[in-house]
Amino acid sequence: MNFFSPIEVTKNYAVSGVKKSERSFGRMFILSLLAGLMIAFGAASVNTATHSIGNVSAARVISGLLFPFGLGMVMLCGAELFTGNCMIAVSVLEGMLSTSRMLRSWICVYIGNFAGSILLAAGCAFFGQFDYSGGGLALFTIRVAAAKCAIPFFSGVILGFFCNVLVCLGVLCSISAKDTAGRILGAYIPVSLFVICGFEHSIANMYFIPAGIFASRMVKYSTLAVQAGLDVSSLTWQNFLTQNLLPVTIGNIAGGVFVGVVMWAGHLRGAERQ
Repeated sequence: MNFFSPIEVTKNYAVSGVKKSERSFGRMFILSLLAGLMIAFGAASVNTATHSIGNVSAARVISGLLFPFGLGMVMLCGAELFTGNCMIAVSVLEGMLSTSRMLRSWICVYIGNFAGSILLAAGCAFFGQFDYSGGGLALFTIRVAAAKCAIPFFSGVILGFFCNVLVCLGVLCSISAKDTAGRILGAYIPVSLFVICGFEHSIANMYFIPAGIFASRMVKYSTLAVQAGLDVSSLTWQNFLTQNLLPVTIGNIAGGVFVGVVMWAGHLRGAERQ
């Protein structure tokens, strides 16, 4: 067969979770920085492609068609993405990995993802990528960031939960394939669904919101925001961290662990005794 069974996929991920967590801090950071860049590339392409589209449904569909290639690149390049790594809970449940090692991995990868995402956000803001449509892309970027910072805390948790359920299903579908096309398609469909639905992804938001903050601090873009009557008072680093990133990260962790627990309970728990 040209694919792994669900049981094999779950076992394979449990083993890969151990390997991920045993990497040196330096190697883990480099691979997570790369993943942060890849997700940020997807986010930047979404903003660029949809910034002048007035129809919300069309904009969401186009976003759903473009953004998933970020996860596809992560899977094919073996980069380390925090949201997918939340499923390392499977390795802990199998007794193959300690909780402390899992947490070490999460923290390192999260920091690396942040570095990669914010690197692209700064590059786009300060080196002219936002100049599309006479600064229209910058204005759109600011608007998206401000809207994300205004999401209620509990809503951020729930939207983050549903997002990472789909992201982790995308990871599992991807590693179920034995060929390149299958791996890309496996990651593509679930991620496309979360983007179209507008769920919240912590690593993508590490691009979306800092990009908006950077743009809002630049005179040529902030002037456009004032002229458009856009309220950017909520667009601060504190609001980014406490009103969006914190609840969304909590939701992402819960969603990833949920998928891991369900797959473990459904396919591995007590399997040796069957």
